[in-house]
Amino acid sequence: MRVFSFILAFLLTTTCVFSQSVWTLDKGHSKVGFTVSHHTISEVDGVFKTYDAKFTASKEDFSDAVFEMSADIASLNTENEARDKHLKSADIFDAEKFPTLTFKSTSFAKVMGNKWKVTGDLTMKGVTQSVSLDLWLGGPEKNDRAKRFEVGIKALGKLSRNAFGVGKNLPTMMVGDDVELRVLGEFNKPY
Repeated sequence: MRVFSFILAFLLTTTCVFSQSVWTLDKGHSKVGFTVSHHTISEVDGVFKTYDAKFTASKEDFSDAVFEMSADIASLNTENEARDKHLKSADIFDAEKFPTLTFKSTSFAKVMGNKWKVTGDLTMKGVTQSVSLDLWLGGPEKNDRAKRFEVGIKALGKLSRNAFGVGKNLPTMMVGDDVELRVLGEFNKPY
């Protein structure tokens, strides 16, 4: 009888983890950032202070997972007020006309272990391009204190700013064309 009870409890817990498919973002443990070269000799890091994301999966192996994210261009912060103002201007991101950056995955493929390749549509400054990111997935873990399940991701990738028309008049010797993306996220759902 004990073995049966244990198996039933395990099956109910597993079903509970995946019966609800939307995992919500824990912003206290998340970050959306980028790095770009400056004058080919150094790098500038930046973050988006206002963003949202969700992670959806109904299968236990995450093979049907979808990752969606949006960021407010006006919240861009590189720790330099003059540079941030210029980045938000019509010369670079044109935050007034194109206030939001969005990403929605179109495929989520396991590479090995906890490493995945996520490909999706990134829309920035009115241009949509397909981009691929290397993604590491941790969990799911059960957090009894918070009464929820948790998963964590780290997604890294590279894109061409010129492909999106971002700062198209800036020489690449001044600001590099390659932009490194770094997205850290912790997602949860109650049990």
